[in-house]
Amino acid sequence: MAGIVPEQWSSAENGNANMTAKGSSRELRHGGRTAHNMSSSSLRKKSDIRVIQKVPYKGLKDFLSNLQEVILGTKLAILFPAIPAAIIGTYCGFSQPWIFGLSMLGLTPLAERVSFLTEQLAFYTGPTLGGLLNATCGNATELIIAILALTNNKVAVVKYSLLGSILSNLLLVLGTSLFCGGIANLRREQRFDRKQADVNFFLLLMGLLCHLLPMLFGYVANGETSAGLVADMSLNLSRASSIVMLIAYIAYLVFQLWTHRQLFDAQDEDDQYDDNVAEEETAVISFWSGFAWLVGMTLVIALLSEYVVATIENASESWGLSVSFISIILLPIVGNAAEHAGAIIFAFKNKLDISLGVALGSATQIGLFVVPLTVIVAWILGINMDLNFNLLETGSLALSIIITAFTLQDGTSHYMKGLVLLLCYIIIAICFFVDKLPQKQPNAIHLGHQPMNNVAAAMGEGVFSS
Repeated sequence: MAGIVPEQWSSAENGNANMTAKGSSRELRHGGRTAHNMSSSSLRKKSDIRVIQKVPYKGLKDFLSNLQEVILGTKLAILFPAIPAAIIGTYCGFSQPWIFGLSMLGLTPLAERVSFLTEQLAFYTGPTLGGLLNATCGNATELIIAILALTNNKVAVVKYSLLGSILSNLLLVLGTSLFCGGIANLRREQRFDRKQADVNFFLLLMGLLCHLLPMLFGYVANGETSAGLVADMSLNLSRASSIVMLIAYIAYLVFQLWTHRQLFDAQDEDDQYDDNVAEEETAVISFWSGFAWLVGMTLVIALLSEYVVATIENASESWGLSVSFISIILLPIVGNAAEHAGAIIFAFKNKLDISLGVALGSATQIGLFVVPLTVIVAWILGINMDLNFNLLETGSLALSIIITAFTLQDGTSHYMKGLVLLLCYIIIAICFFVDKLPQKQPNAIHLGHQPMNNVAAAMGEGVFSS
């Protein structure tokens, strides 16, 4: 979940929500919106419902009003035709790479609309439940794709896609935001509050430890240790670590939404830039309408995600790209394009706290919630999925976290910091683009083509034989 942002918003609601006590408006303004919501809101457009108001039938008028707000109330509405195109193409015999591409395009506006709907529901549920709802739905697309890939026993795709989401947020989204914000504010020093970033990096480093230890089992094993035993040790450690990671994420939510909410509200009176972020907003659809739309869009996301999982290998072969490159680089870029664009827009406005909340908050949610949750779900389904993402992938993750932490350590920003993060992401993208090695087994411990424990044993014999 992206970090809570101290921007004002109204507790006014339509329908029965007008009975809400005025005294709660202050609390709702501070506690309900997240950086994820704020970034997505920059892609929304105000709806003109004057024509709809002339419809004489109330039921039809309400439906058309909801349709206007939910479907046409975003600048990404132009991509919605990709959804029926992907569904029709499936039954009309379109080539699988086409279905894969159309499904990815269709997921882009759906992810932004889920953010909009969770924000609408938060008007009625209050700031705390609204924050928890965003914590659940903030990265719904990645979670659904991961679970569907698990049910198809494509564990490698799950690991690649989740790793790609973290790398994309840390390097691509944050790097682009810092770079564009620095270029747009060359004569103005860009500053941000480090408190949110510090908490996120503590959690990301803890998650990195949980990825490193299962991988290192292969190095500490001697030549007499079977690969099966090492895999079992890695699997058991990963499952236990996943439970600990989920506990840490729950503690993070308590820290953010209850005990230390003031840390995330500290900037409220210091905002010097007056734009539509600070404008008071009201709910534009009713609670049950928002809930129904949210359920419906989640089902559509699940359908398109199923198409993505089923066609990714064929798209890989047709386009001449490895599955790892598509999963780590292309999937996160297209799937999170809406909130990424929003983060960049706020960086242009010198609102780096929102941009950082999007990038670091989303990376933390993927690393500390979605990844361990998929391990637990795989455990329930009887599928062996561990936290060993292999040496190349884990090394990329570790260096990305370290580089980003150093970049943000002084609480100031300029375009050079963003450029370095972007270049690091390009280097990692090139690495997986040229990686033509066969797809690794889901839970095997590999270093290149060789089991890691055999390599470690050979290295040990070479060292100690002398």
